[in-house]
Amino acid sequence: MSDELVAALDIGGTKIAGALVRETGALTVRARRATPARASGPTVMAAVRAVLDELTASPQWSRVVAVGIGSAGPVDASVGTVSPVNIPGWREYPLVSQVRQAVGGLPVTLVGDGVAMAAAEHWQGAARGCANALCMVVSTGVGGGLILDGRPHLGPTGNAGHIGHISVDLDGDPCPCGSQGCVERIASGPNIASRAVADGWRAGPEGAGAAAVAAAARAGDPVARASYERAAQALAAGIAATATLVEVELAVVGGGVAGAGEVLFAPLRRALRDYARLSFVRELSVVPAQMGTDAGLVGAAAAAARASDVAGFGAAAQGRSERCVGPRGPRRLGA
Repeated sequence: MSDELVAALDIGGTKIAGALVRETGALTVRARRATPARASGPTVMAAVRAVLDELTASPQWSRVVAVGIGSAGPVDASVGTVSPVNIPGWREYPLVSQVRQAVGGLPVTLVGDGVAMAAAEHWQGAARGCANALCMVVSTGVGGGLILDGRPHLGPTGNAGHIGHISVDLDGDPCPCGSQGCVERIASGPNIASRAVADGWRAGPEGAGAAAVAAAARAGDPVARASYERAAQALAAGIAATATLVEVELAVVGGGVAGAGEVLFAPLRRALRDYARLSFVRELSVVPAQMGTDAGLVGAAAAAARASDVAGFGAAAQGRSERCVGPRGPRRLGA
């Protein structure tokens, strides 16, 4: 077993998490700060540096050989910048150079948070062994990443699979990205909650977030249930469109909204049957993610391990798949 570690950052609109990651995918030292999402760019970076300061202070830091970042997007991995829709203070922000400076010049790899989640689920989770899969984060925003031909597919800038900004409603509401009717504008947690409130749902003492709407839906509230069904329809339309383009055989859905369980997944599977009608996508499976809140960290570490060819990280560095157990049974890579 290798003694080397990879440091990982998971940066989103709610939290900035960091960890040191072993070759098995296990996380050792952890650090976390709330994201000051509405603050200036330097203020957000100060929170990132605070997380890095905790990690670098660990005695284990001397074993770190690379750093991976999974960030809310869009990102531009070709130049090391980020422009998260939900962090307005960061526009073409030079995150890679800032992190490299903070970690003493170690190699730094940047990917979108959806790509990081896909890498984690492919390495350790629900897409393990799957040659072609779409992995999604449905939370404050909606992101995604692709596994194609057994490897994470990043695209030229690291944004491939960013399903949240596929438009599924031509007459839909404007999205902060500049388009309208995007999957994220309908299916993200804040938009599920705001739709329910707009349609007459009244929050109780547990609050007015998507989790509270899910609890009301489970209890039979028709307005809460309708909001989740609308989100599920948007997700199904985006998943089916993606599957039609690149022939994925599995869709993995994680993030806070996926915590609603069958409140989301039951209408999602029903809606997918309506959208995925062509023969080569008809048997597409949708399953919950397995990696939980650690997916971004594990996936960022996997991306850094591949980019830097870190010895001992095995499947993460190789990124290969041999079989996918889906509705049509085991499949060999490329079969």
